[in-house]
Amino acid sequence: MLGLSGCNTNAIYGDDLYNPPVYWGSHVVKPGETLYGIAWRYGRDYRELGDANGLAPPWNIKAGQVLRLDRKGTIRQTAQASSPPRQSAPAPRPTTSSTRAPAPTASKPAARAPAPAPQARTGSQVASDIRWNWPHSGTVIANFSESGKVNKGIDIAGNPGDAVKAAASGSVVYAGNGLLGYGNLIIVNHNEHYLSAYAHNRKILVQEGEEVKAGQVIAELGSSGTDKPMLHFEIRKNGNPVDPARYLPRR
Repeated sequence: MLGLSGCNTNAIYGDDLYNPPVYWGSHVVKPGETLYGIAWRYGRDYRELGDANGLAPPWNIKAGQVLRLDRKGTIRQTAQASSPPRQSAPAPRPTTSSTRAPAPTASKPAARAPAPAPQARTGSQVASDIRWNWPHSGTVIANFSESGKVNKGIDIAGNPGDAVKAAASGSVVYAGNGLLGYGNLIIVNHNEHYLSAYAHNRKILVQEGEEVKAGQVIAELGSSGTDKPMLHFEIRKNGNPVDPARYLPRR
């Protein structure tokens, strides 16, 4: 019971065999930390964790602030604007008996429309209303796994300095090296449900708050936080890791 009231140690998110979410203990905010990064560390949705601690958009926190992890909040969905009612077309005016209808005229048969040209492969795939692209063209060397040696994403081989690209358009909500095991990490927010992460970079080329486009180079591939050059890529839905293979296009 004493552990419930104390701060969590690095072990609970640095252990490869441990898979959050964490619903006990607390976290003391360090300088430079954001709610997005803290929620990512503990496997929580940033909106849920913020609500559990009485926070609201834009989710501002400050160094020294204590976030309770043993509380569970609510994810408040954004209300969707209702579409205006469709107006019906006005009824046609009736014709009078004195009006003579025009005599029918012979018409030429309609020309056959040309068959649509086959679409070229774009290298992207739309899933959950987001157009996803591969963040790097290298070979996948470790797949997503929720058991055994847990892997919350996929690992992609590459050479130091290779371009790491945004998998989809969005806003950078974390860019730093404050999460153990991730090295130089970038987290991109795509909509109210989905985030993606790019870890072990040699150099980060974007900053927090920056809007990025799908395919934009956001980092240089590296080996920070790991023992060999690679890109660790994750997608999280409502704070939960999901298999990127379900979202990325087949290749």
